[in-house]
Amino acid sequence: MTFKSWGAACLLGLSLTAWAQPHVNTDPLDWKEGEVPAPPAFDTRKLLTFEVTGSSLVFGVDPATLRISDDGIVRYVMVASSASGARNVFYEGLRCVSGELKTYARYTPEGAWVKVDQPQWRSLFGSPATRHALQLARAGACNNSAPPTSVEEMVRLLKTQGLRP
Repeated sequence: MTFKSWGAACLLGLSLTAWAQPHVNTDPLDWKEGEVPAPPAFDTRKLLTFEVTGSSLVFGVDPATLRISDDGIVRYVMVASSASGARNVFYEGLRCVSGELKTYARYTPEGAWVKVDQPQWRSLFGSPATRHALQLARAGACNNSAPPTSVEEMVRLLKTQGLRP
């Protein structure tokens, strides 16, 4: 194989690999968040749980709620539980490319979702209120600055990198 044909084969392989990846628009100047789906049903018996340093709460994500959307957002239901059994439940999104978190809705004790009025993106860094999402991102919900290639891969990473059922 000549150098020229070897180079062409490499370029073809790279272009096919890129083509096979799901399209996620990560250009910060061109990016626009897509339509946000309704919060999914969740099961507190199936949570992958973890603790956050400096917090008395135990956090958990139901793996069945994890989604990766075409706009590059990882969405999920997060449950924060206290030792007394009190729970706060949130429908959140991670934007891996920018290291940001958005809370879309909160679950009430009566069993209904209430949308957050004008939800805003917040940095994962430097705020105690976002440490749970930063830990989730580092445990496998984000692959550096991009979402994993599939929900199955994300769940595998979360289970093997510190979150536990």
